[in-house]
Amino acid sequence: MSTAATPSRPLSTIEGFVCGGMAACVAVTVSNPAEVAKTRMQLQGELAKKGGEKVYKNALDVIAKTWRNEGIRGVQRGLGPAYVYQILMNGSRLGFYEPIRRQCNKLIGADPTDQIPFTSVFSGAASGIIGGQMAFVDASSAWAHTRTSSTASLGNPFFLIKARMQAYSPVLPVGAQHYYKSSFDALRSIWHAEKLRGLVQLPTYNWTKNQLVSRGISRADSIWTFLASSSVSGLCVLTMMQPTDTVLTRMYNQPTIRTPDGRHVGALYKNPIDCLWKTLKAEGPLGWYKGSTAHFLRIVPHTIVTLTANDIIVGLYKRIRDGHL
Repeated sequence: MSTAATPSRPLSTIEGFVCGGMAACVAVTVSNPAEVAKTRMQLQGELAKKGGEKVYKNALDVIAKTWRNEGIRGVQRGLGPAYVYQILMNGSRLGFYEPIRRQCNKLIGADPTDQIPFTSVFSGAASGIIGGQMAFVDASSAWAHTRTSSTASLGNPFFLIKARMQAYSPVLPVGAQHYYKSSFDALRSIWHAEKLRGLVQLPTYNWTKNQLVSRGISRADSIWTFLASSSVSGLCVLTMMQPTDTVLTRMYNQPTIRTPDGRHVGALYKNPIDCLWKTLKAEGPLGWYKGSTAHFLRIVPHTIVTLTANDIIVGLYKRIRDGHL
């Protein structure tokens, strides 16, 4: 029997949250310019027949024109709220995934370390709900309502601010324009005007990683294993979420109007289904997939960096915690 080093104990939920949040911040710094491009492409030609006049040709054109006209501040618009949103979302998602999966495995009498498709998918969905990834948002007002967790409720205002700040351009505007001096100014302005009303990634990542390791294709601690697993995961997420992402961007960026009874409601869309339907009627099914290239340029590197950085940070933290350095 081997007397090799005892396997390191799993991270606690708090440890997982901190490591996941750190990894997400590294990733969002890299992916935010593509997120700005995606947001602006999704808003370009909004509800216009045949797409309307095009300010930007494609995702790379958005980044080039934004850099030329607005500099680094332009291509990194919304980075502050993006950090907060990613910490809340990915910190929770990465922190809760393993504890939930292990408990699910125990409930069905399986080894906690086994990668079982059913418990992996369920755990991915559950941790996604906790982190706001799977939130179904009724964003008929600027601040919206969320039917998920308190973490998602905390994250939604920052997603809203991020979308509005990324959409704003003093030179080449598309969609409704909202100017804020900072994230704090956005919070104050939206609160003053509108008050409080104003399942895929982790299971596919772990499944791919497990297949590569179990078949002897790559080692568990290899950077190539992290990169391949993250790439497959990112492509799966992109395929599933593009229409929803377009809807969220448009719902959050739409202007609001005040009704006679004092409520603030969306000027363009009543709810996400209404947004999907109006986009389909005005722009056709491809309207749902505006910004796909930019989304690809954003989500795949973001997924690769987030999950790879998370594995590296977790591994380093465990060695420090367990005194193996």
